[in-house]
Amino acid sequence: MTQKGFFIDVSRCTGCRTCSIACADKNGTPIGLYYRRVTEFEGGEWKENADGTWRQNVFAYYISQGCNECADPACVKVCPVKAHYKREEDGLVVIDQAKCIGCGMCARACPYGVPQLDTKLRKMRKCDGCVDRTSKGGQPVCVESCPERAIEFGDIEELRKKHGDVAGIAPLADPALTRPSLVIKPCRTAKPVGFTGGSSHRF
Repeated sequence: MTQKGFFIDVSRCTGCRTCSIACADKNGTPIGLYYRRVTEFEGGEWKENADGTWRQNVFAYYISQGCNECADPACVKVCPVKAHYKREEDGLVVIDQAKCIGCGMCARACPYGVPQLDTKLRKMRKCDGCVDRTSKGGQPVCVESCPERAIEFGDIEELRKKHGDVAGIAPLADPALTRPSLVIKPCRTAKPVGFTGGSSHRF
């Protein structure tokens, strides 16, 4: 099975949210429900030196997040009606809307907070790698819309050969939990997974 996944260049992401808006427009999601969201992580402080000068270790960066198409997806494991499953042909994790009962167990299990409840439909919804486009050789709308070209999609092994194998930075979950099909290029000030000296805001 070919496993598809994403590459995110955090050093390029400006937090503009074009990926989120393009995705919402393409999928017609309700206001406030985004399959791809942007997390801002910031921290650090300014301190005065004894001589009156100042030093600082302030940082801030953005991470565009959709479904990480995990090799060991927690959402698939916990779904009581087997609505979540991995496609054999490309490894994308999708939800069978006909089976979904909107119980939210997938949302509680996912360490990335990807599945969300559509309160109108009472169904769980999430990024599916734009399977309607990618299964025909196209690219996800987030990739095509990013003005900084900070997102790539493709065979995860090819992305790892091209960009390395970093799959986690703060504030993301430890990649050992679900083995995400994700490659990240950290920015200069990126912090390691588990770093607690910052605060995150997802929008």
